[in-house]
Amino acid sequence: MDFDFSDDQEQLRDAVRKYVDKGYTFERRRAIEKAGGFDRAAYTELAELGLTGLYVPEDDGGMGMGPIEGMVVMEELGRGMVLEPLAQALIAGAVIAGYADAATKATWLPGVADGSKLVVLAYQERASRYALDTIEGKAHQAPGGYVLNATKSIVAAGDQANAYLVSAKVNSVLGLFLVERESAGVSTRGYGTQDGSRAAEVTFKNAPATLITTQGLAALEHAVDIGIAATCAEAVGVMDKTMALTAEYLNTRKQFGVAISSFQALRHRAADMKMQLELARSMSFYASLKLNAPAPERRATMARAKVQLGQSMRFVGQQSVQLHGGIGVTDEYIGSHYFKKLTQLEMTFGDSLHHLGEVSARMQDTAGVFA
Repeated sequence: MDFDFSDDQEQLRDAVRKYVDKGYTFERRRAIEKAGGFDRAAYTELAELGLTGLYVPEDDGGMGMGPIEGMVVMEELGRGMVLEPLAQALIAGAVIAGYADAATKATWLPGVADGSKLVVLAYQERASRYALDTIEGKAHQAPGGYVLNATKSIVAAGDQANAYLVSAKVNSVLGLFLVERESAGVSTRGYGTQDGSRAAEVTFKNAPATLITTQGLAALEHAVDIGIAATCAEAVGVMDKTMALTAEYLNTRKQFGVAISSFQALRHRAADMKMQLELARSMSFYASLKLNAPAPERRATMARAKVQLGQSMRFVGQQSVQLHGGIGVTDEYIGSHYFKKLTQLEMTFGDSLHHLGEVSARMQDTAGVFA
């Protein structure tokens, strides 16, 4: 199998890396974090690079690209710990294009592609514990469409978004709906998250809603799997940069008159970090390559990938802090922010323990070892 990237993919990677290095510096990120964790101007810059339209078909104003391009982009954004939720644009583009009717596509996809409309996934509830079909939100038909009642938690940039993809039950069937933030009955409470980004609690009280699909569970699983693949790729970028920072520190910090990178025990730790990074990278490739596979295969793949990524993130982050010493957890040092980012990514779209249970539940009698 050829794992080399095409020239177009390499050019895309180069463009995003240059933007992150020059346009999204650590100083700018700190300023955005202090201002609330989301900057519409920065999100527009991502849109100008075409990134918000990666998964939007060309006929609807997007780039019509696929999971590998998404992986390439998310890796580079991870290197810069970009706060703006591009993964949500990937989810919205794919879900609306794949499940909505023609009128909804025409209304929303061009705006998702050009960045003028930020549509985010609102599916988590307090009692769901990552289970996608455990929800209390309900919708029912009304004159002119549907109205929806639900409370959703940890909605990415929820008080800044233009609309939400919301899961709710219709007569015991799970559906997926689109609700505009400015609609009557929608209220938000925004807050900063551990990694400096922004989220919100969003409440819908008889809010007007547009039905995307009554095959809500299938659509929601697909949306979350896109998010998992994006999170895995982003985590690889974060770990790659964490590894580079740690190596640089080991090569410059001196004890007893020599660089501490010459100490064998520390070199072994760094080597173990590198091995975990490469394990994570291979599983991120695996997740992206299987993103368009049939649903059972795709779901199993994402769970496996998230388990390995969770283990790698925890190991790389903790070892980086240990090798840095006290400076590794100070707010002034960039390394501590990479550690916080890894901590939050481990819990995004299901933590390692949840996905370990998913892997176990999907095991066959042969555990995949024999045909």
